Amino acid sequence: MTLSHTPHRALMVVAKQPAPGQTKTRLCPPLSGEQAAALYECFLSDTLDIIRAARQQISFDPILVYLPLGSQTYFRTLAPDFGLLLQNGIDLSERLNHATSHCLKNLGYQQVLIMDSDSPTLPTSSLVEAFTALDTADVSLGSCDDGGYYLIGTKKSTPSLFLKVTMSTDHVTADTLVQAKEAGLQVTMLPASYDIDYVADLKRLALDLTTQPAHVAAHTRTFLANHPGILED
Repeated sequence: MTLSHTPHRALMVVAKQPAPGQTKTRLCPPLSGEQAAALYECFLSDTLDIIRAARQQISFDPILVYLPLGSQTYFRTLAPDFGLLLQNGIDLSERLNHATSHCLKNLGYQQVLIMDSDSPTLPTSSLVEAFTALDTADVSLGSCDDGGYYLIGTKKSTPSLFLKVTMSTDHVTADTLVQAKEAGLQVTMLPASYDIDYVADLKRLALDLTTQPAHVAAHTRTFLANHPGILED
């Protein structure tokens, strides 16, 4: 899929090609490096399915914002229905700013969302709500329980939302709200969720899946079923 488009909305998902020993290392142990990389691929596959389901309800272009350079073949095989955009910047703040600014300024989208790839139980409704919120608000923001966010949406390139926020801290959402206020932007908060960074998060996910329909996080569910006892103390 190319980045030429007809919808005025784009949804970007930040992703890296899984690599043992480099991916989800905070889950090791109890997972091995190979298992952590395989599990992240399940998270990513489930995220892509969530995005595909959202496209049945609202029109937008899906884009994988990827790393590393040279992983295009992997991502084209994984998601041939997604556009590809290489991440650009020395840190996450710069990469998020570049991706959103590029889509708004250079590609001409009017509303853009950018989200993580490790929230495999995120409801499709959260993505739809994030877009519809931008019909009236300037920013839509989905916070995580750890103080970060799983998604941010905007319709105006505002570098301070990213470049003046230190990512991967427990006050990312709070700092983003401060920057939005200083820029005079109206923010709509989305339902809170969580991402999977630590073993405690993975245990929470496994417990949540016992009460969720079978189609929710199907890839992750299969991985956990195929590795019984992996989370036992």
